[in-house]
Amino acid sequence: MALLTLAIREIRVETPRTRRLQVSLAGTAFDFRAGQAVWVGRRGDPLRKPYSIACSPEQARQEDALELLIQVGADAGEGTHLDPLAEGMLVDVDGPTGDFCFPDDAREPRVLLVAGGTGIAPLRAMLWHALRVLPDREFALFYSARSADEFAYGDEMRELARAGRLALVETVTREVGAHWAGARGRLTRARIASMLVPESTLCCVCGPPAFVQDVTLWLREIGVGKGRILAEGW
Repeated sequence: MALLTLAIREIRVETPRTRRLQVSLAGTAFDFRAGQAVWVGRRGDPLRKPYSIACSPEQARQEDALELLIQVGADAGEGTHLDPLAEGMLVDVDGPTGDFCFPDDAREPRVLLVAGGTGIAPLRAMLWHALRVLPDREFALFYSARSADEFAYGDEMRELARAGRLALVETVTREVGAHWAGARGRLTRARIASMLVPESTLCCVCGPPAFVQDVTLWLREIGVGKGRILAEGW
């Protein structure tokens, strides 16, 4: 792990409660695996919190930057230690860290990603990496958010689905507006079972701890081997 002081290059509103931060690497080599995280804090502040890297290693090299998905708002546990966020702000970045990584030797012909809320961040990194190195595989994403406007990277995932590169199911669990025509309600074992072939699917799950615990249990009950389940809860 290495401690770097980097500048926030760009801040974009992604959803009402999340921001996309592009942190400039300024030519600094930063090797990581898709799915890993970094610890981030204001420059010189010992308080640093973990954030999954939301871009693939290939994207980071191309953009010369790391992308982070930061939760904000009165009820957001993360992000407040960086307030007020501003472009050009210097942050200390420590990492990479974590073993929730897309495997280098993945052999399964199918990959299922299951995201709850901001759990989409490391799964996005995994997806773009896998699309690059394993273009012949089948990819599916089940994405659960509490309201229709809280699908971070939603437009991007829908574009991949329209292009036939991803099978996508989005479901809203709480606030459903009149314009929402997609799935409603929480993820269930039956929904999970409909999206995979147990003996030939690699499953990557990320989201709140209870969400991850439920999904992992269902996957095992459906018949997915323990070695084909990667899970991370926060």
